[in-house]
Amino acid sequence: MKKTSFKVSFGGIIGALSIVMMLLTSVIPFGTFAFPAIAGMLLVCVVIELGYSWAFIVYTVVSVLSLLLLTDKEAAVYYIAFLGFYPIIKGLIEKLSSKILQYIIKYAVFNACMVIAFFVSVYLFSIPKESFEIFSVYLPWVFLIIGNFIFIIYDYCISKIVTIYLLKLHKLLSNKTKM
Repeated sequence: MKKTSFKVSFGGIIGALSIVMMLLTSVIPFGTFAFPAIAGMLLVCVVIELGYSWAFIVYTVVSVLSLLLLTDKEAAVYYIAFLGFYPIIKGLIEKLSSKILQYIIKYAVFNACMVIAFFVSVYLFSIPKESFEIFSVYLPWVFLIIGNFIFIIYDYCISKIVTIYLLKLHKLLSNKTKM
């Protein structure tokens, strides 16, 4: 059993790193999707070391701070709507015995979250729908289709990060907390 001081400090460190990633979206504009994705992947460490409840606490804190501190609100919306909590629920989804059911749920969650994020951006942040149109092509549909292919890579990357973390860093942290 890990001490509360370790849990708080570990959660705080991962939360701080996540906030740094989110703040980078203001400095590097093309990082609107990449930095929130990296910030979300950091939560895998919290799930492994501290469990799902602590991961959701860190996710909530990073979400609130992102909304308050970021100038790139779109990045905050994508973190809150999907990129932040998906690495947490991925492990829960993968506990299901059927691989087909796992993928159906994963894609349903992804698509629902992306549609919700779009509408939140349009209606809450007042981004005009017309700004998503180029040459009479409504881009959100194109982005959603492309996003589904990128989601395959994102899901795979999270799995690889979990493997690397378990093989390298988890053992190191386990040995340090026993001292």
